[in-house]
Amino acid sequence: MSYGRFAEIYDQLMSDMPYDLWTRFVLEKQAQFGSTGRRLLDVGCGTGEWTLQIAQEGFEVTGIDLSESMLAVASNKAQNAGVPLQLFKQNMAKVEGFEPFDIITIFCDSLNYLEREEDFKRTFDNMYRQLSSGGLFLFDVHSIFKIEHLFVDQTFTYDDGNVAYIWNSFEGEHPHSAENELSFFVMEDADRDQYVRFDELHKQRTFSIEQYRIWLEDAGFTIESVTADFSPVLSLEENSERIFFTCIK
Repeated sequence: MSYGRFAEIYDQLMSDMPYDLWTRFVLEKQAQFGSTGRRLLDVGCGTGEWTLQIAQEGFEVTGIDLSESMLAVASNKAQNAGVPLQLFKQNMAKVEGFEPFDIITIFCDSLNYLEREEDFKRTFDNMYRQLSSGGLFLFDVHSIFKIEHLFVDQTFTYDDGNVAYIWNSFEGEHPHSAENELSFFVMEDADRDQYVRFDELHKQRTFSIEQYRIWLEDAGFTIESVTADFSPVLSLEENSERIFFTCIK
């Protein structure tokens, strides 16, 4: 998925995301498994908001994303903050050219933008190859409940005076998938009360926990835990929204 103009307003719309909870998750898992390595790959880094945060915890961070627009925003942030980040345009299903990492993360449901089962399998295979022995692979995905009950056939709106959107979500072509049609209205000339409109289509897909388990084990991973909604304990419920996997090479 290439976000185009969405990158310009992404941070404004995502300002309430719990980035600190992802950071806590990584630090807790690192402590739990006695990992001392500091090389971290953030896959689907977007505008780098969390990527910068985890780098400021002392990690040597590389970020990859498919969107040049997102990466440009991330690069500007890193330069302004004086934080060294290595940023590259790469497809998570075709990652190559790096030395092994100690930790790999794919957060904020970035995996769910893959559409083909083969791409999920290739991504897990690639993550395994990119990890050092004993390295941690940490990621989250949408639950089936969230896709089918909180997205499909729902309409969402937002308006803060400068940016507004209408988000209509429909059932996708694959099982447990959603197609999200978004229309954005961004203030272009406040004096004239003039907005510019652009539209985007975002597709997301998820699978059962058991299916993720099969793919991860086929790739060679040991699955240490499956949790939900940032809880540190095994607390999977029917209405859990975000599923977290902790895996070791």
